[in-house]
Amino acid sequence: MEISIITLPLIASIISGFFGKFIGDRNSEIVTSLLVSISAVLSALVLYEVIFNQYQDNIVIATWINSGSLDVNWSMKIDALSAVMLVVVTSVSALVHIYSIGYMSHDPHKPRFMAYLSLFTFAMLMLVTSDNFIQLFFGWEGVGLCSYFLIGFWFKKETANAAAIKAFVVNRVGDFGFALGIFLIFYLFGTVNYSGVFEQIPSIKDKELVFLGIEINAINLICILLFIGAMGKSAQILLHTWLPDAMEGPTPVSALIHAATMVTAGVFLVVRCSPIYEYSELALNIITIVGMCTAFFAASVALVQNDIKKIIAYSTCSQLGYMFFAAGVGAYNVAMFHLFTHAFFKALLFLGSGSVIHAFKDEQNINNMGGVWKKLPYTYALMIIGTLALTGFPLLSGFYSKDAIIEFAYLRGNTTGFYAAGIGIFTAFLTSIYSWRLMFKTFHGEYNNKNIKIEETHESPLVMLIPLIFLSIGAVFAGFVFKELFISYESANNFWKDSIFFLEPLSSDHPPFWFLILTPTLVILSIPIAYYLFVKNKKLPEQIVLINKPLYNFLLNKWYFDELYDVLFVRSSKKIGLFLWKFFDLKIIDGFGPDGISAIIKKFSIKANKFQSGFIYQYAFVMLLGFSALLTFLIVK
Repeated sequence: MEISIITLPLIASIISGFFGKFIGDRNSEIVTSLLVSISAVLSALVLYEVIFNQYQDNIVIATWINSGSLDVNWSMKIDALSAVMLVVVTSVSALVHIYSIGYMSHDPHKPRFMAYLSLFTFAMLMLVTSDNFIQLFFGWEGVGLCSYFLIGFWFKKETANAAAIKAFVVNRVGDFGFALGIFLIFYLFGTVNYSGVFEQIPSIKDKELVFLGIEINAINLICILLFIGAMGKSAQILLHTWLPDAMEGPTPVSALIHAATMVTAGVFLVVRCSPIYEYSELALNIITIVGMCTAFFAASVALVQNDIKKIIAYSTCSQLGYMFFAAGVGAYNVAMFHLFTHAFFKALLFLGSGSVIHAFKDEQNINNMGGVWKKLPYTYALMIIGTLALTGFPLLSGFYSKDAIIEFAYLRGNTTGFYAAGIGIFTAFLTSIYSWRLMFKTFHGEYNNKNIKIEETHESPLVMLIPLIFLSIGAVFAGFVFKELFISYESANNFWKDSIFFLEPLSSDHPPFWFLILTPTLVILSIPIAYYLFVKNKKLPEQIVLINKPLYNFLLNKWYFDELYDVLFVRSSKKIGLFLWKFFDLKIIDGFGPDGISAIIKKFSIKANKFQSGFIYQYAFVMLLGFSALLTFLIVK
C-alpha cells in the first residue's frame, strides 16, 4: 500500500505524458486524477494507522548507491512527520487535478499539463518519504524541475518563460548551499542516512571547522547550509523573488506549488533535521529572524498589490515566515501544524481566485472587478471561508495554528522570541487588512470592468467548485480536529515520537489572558476597518497614498529587491560575460586559435598561389631556389 502512494502519481504522469495523444485529453485527465486520488486515500489510511496504531516503518524499495561507506537506498520512511506530509501533498494534489479538468478545458495541451502535475506530486512524495539526504535531494531537485515546467507551461508567453527561468535560477542558489551541507554531512559522519547522522550529532557538538577562512562550529555550519537551501525552496527573504513571478503559470499550478508542495519543502527539511538544529542555538536564532522578517516583508508588500494571485502569493510567503520562526523557537510541531492547516485554506484561496479569473475571462487586476458577489455566490462564500481561516478568525483552522505560533514564540522567553511574537501579531493584523481588501475590491462595491459586461460573468462549473468545497471543509475543521494531536503537551509527544526531536521539552505554560485575546481582537477589528477603507470611503486610501507616496512606491516595488539584484547580479554578470566573450573568446581564443591559424594559412596560400602562373621560367626559378636551399642544408649539415 505504501509503495503505491508514490508509484501511482508516477504511473499517471507516464501514461498522460507519453500516451496522452493516443488516449485523448479526457482520458488523460481521468487517469491522472483517479490515480492521484487513490494515492490520497491510501495516504489517509497511513495517517490513520500512525495516529491510532503508532505505525512506523522504513520500507526499502531498492538499493541505489553502494560504494565504500556510501550506502543509499530508495526507501519510504513512514512516521508521523512523513504521514502528515503524505496527506497534505496527495489530498491537495488530487483536488488540483480535478479542478484542472475545468480550468484548463480550453487549453490544447491538457495531457502534458496533467503529466507535469502528477510528476510534480511524485517528486514531492519522494522528498517527504526519504530516509536519507540523497533521496531527499533527488525529490528536492525534482520539484524544482517540475516547477520550471509548470510555471513556464504557457511557453509562448515571454513573461512565463522569464518567470520559470527566474524560479529555476534562484532555487539553484539555495540548492548550492543545500548540496554543500550534504557534502559536509558525509564528510563528517561517513553516511547520509538520517538515522546514522542523527545518532552521531551529540558526538561532534564541540567540533570546530574552518570554512571560507572563518572558524565555525561544525553543527552550526551544517544547519546554516541546510537552511540556505530551505530559504530558496520556501521563498524566504533574500531568496523570495521567484515566488510572486511564479504566478505566470496556470492557477492550479499556483495552488499546488504554493499550498502543499514545493514551498513547504524547506519547512519540512528544518523539522526533519530537528535532531541537528536542536544543537545549534545560532542557526535557530537565524531561522527565527529570517522567518519573522519574511512574514512582515511579504505582508507589507501584499497591502498594495493589485494582482489577485500575487496578493495570495505574498500571503504564502508571509505564512511560510510564520512556519520558520515557529521552528526557530523550537516549536517544530507547531510549524507542522500551521503547514497542515495552511495547505487547505491557501489552496482554497488560490483555486477560488482561479474561479474569479475564469469568470472575468483571465482578468487578474482586482481594480477591474467588484460588485459580483451575487453573480459568483459559491465562489464568494468559499473564498470568505478561506479568508477567515487565513486571517486567524476565531474557531477556524488558521486561528488555532497561527495563534499557537505566536504563543510559543512568546513562551520561548528570550529576546528573539519576544520580537518574533510582536512581529507575528502585527503581521496578523496586516494579513487581515490585505485579505479583506482583496475580498471587498473583488466582490463588493461598484463593478469596474470596462471590457466585460457584468452579465457575462458567471459561476464556475461543478468540477471546479467541488474541490473548493472539500478544501473549505479542511479550512474550517482541520485546526479544531487536529489541535490536540499536533500541539497539546501530552498528545503531541505521543504522536510525533521520534520524528521530531526536542532537546528540551516545550513549555506547558500558558501566556497571559490579554496576550491570548490580542491577536483575535485585532483580526476581528480589521474587518470593519477594511470595509470602511475599501468600500465605504474609497477616497481615504487614495489620500493616504498621496501623503505617503515614497512608502507606497517602496511597497509597490516590493522593497526594490528585484531592482537591487538587477544592479548587483544581472547587469554585472552581463558585463562580465560580454567582456569575457569579446576579449577572451573572440580576440584571444579565436584570434590565436582557429581564426588566427586559418588566417595565416590563407595568407600563405594566397602567396603560394602567385607561383602558379603557367610560365616555364618561373617554375625553373622556383626549382632552382629549392635546389639551392636543399644543397645549402646538406653542406651545412
